[in-house]
Amino acid sequence: MHLLLTGATGTLGRPLCADLLRSGHQLTVLSRQAPERVRALCGAAVEVWSDLAAWTPQRHFDAVINLAGEPIADARWTAARKARLRDSRIALTEQLLQRIAAAERRPAVLLSGSAVGWYGDGGERVFTEAAPAAQDFAARLCADWEAAARPAEALGVRLCTLRTGLVLARRGGLLARMRLPFSLGLGARLGDGRQWMSWIHEDDWRELTLWLLAHPQARGPFNLTAPQPVTNAEFTAALAAALHRPALLAAPSWALKLAAGEMAPLLLGGQRVLPEHAAALGFHFRHPSLAGALRDLLG
Repeated sequence: MHLLLTGATGTLGRPLCADLLRSGHQLTVLSRQAPERVRALCGAAVEVWSDLAAWTPQRHFDAVINLAGEPIADARWTAARKARLRDSRIALTEQLLQRIAAAERRPAVLLSGSAVGWYGDGGERVFTEAAPAAQDFAARLCADWEAAARPAEALGVRLCTLRTGLVLARRGGLLARMRLPFSLGLGARLGDGRQWMSWIHEDDWRELTLWLLAHPQARGPFNLTAPQPVTNAEFTAALAAALHRPALLAAPSWALKLAAGEMAPLLLGGQRVLPEHAAALGFHFRHPSLAGALRDLLG
């Protein structure tokens, strides 16, 4: 297949590119980075676009995978930061839909990004894909992102929205940020540690994404999360145990609220999310438990 990818240079996109190239697919990557940098990250064989204007109506893609979006938790949510978060997700998705609509031969499938932030801070509630979006900023961001992709269905394009949880990766992402302090015995639970963390091993995320790409019966929203979510206290203890270090500290809620501002619910709230849609269609996770996933990722 010939695929168009956005967000290909990120933590998730780079290994996905490698898998697709190994499988013999042809890849075109949309990126603001220099072409030589993109090829170094994604593979020498990829075609690199800096602008969607290169997608003329005569160009054909079999599938589009849309993963672009600035990291949501890397800086405080100022008005300018919120605008960048929206533009990097929603505006780009809208532009993609314009190109899909104009194509003489449209792609068969669009896999478009989203996140479990859709559900908001759920306390002890269990969420499946049927739950509605919450109303906080992160949830509205996800809802508008998914809404921007939804016109694909009316264009005859199979649409899967990828509600991704906390991805545990070998290089980069959440685990990379946590590994050093935990390795030094400075791991700490956040607040009371009761908030739920819906996580997924990067290999399962990639395999589920490729599975959705290949299965024509798959459509609609999918929770890309492991079937066994954990609380923050459980996650803290499991990561400390995997690194053979204690984790006796706690970051007080008041300090996190002061440091993170409006973004604090990302740290002190959470979602207990289950991948019901993928399970119903027969997908099997290689790393369903956190302890096993950490053993695999940390050696």
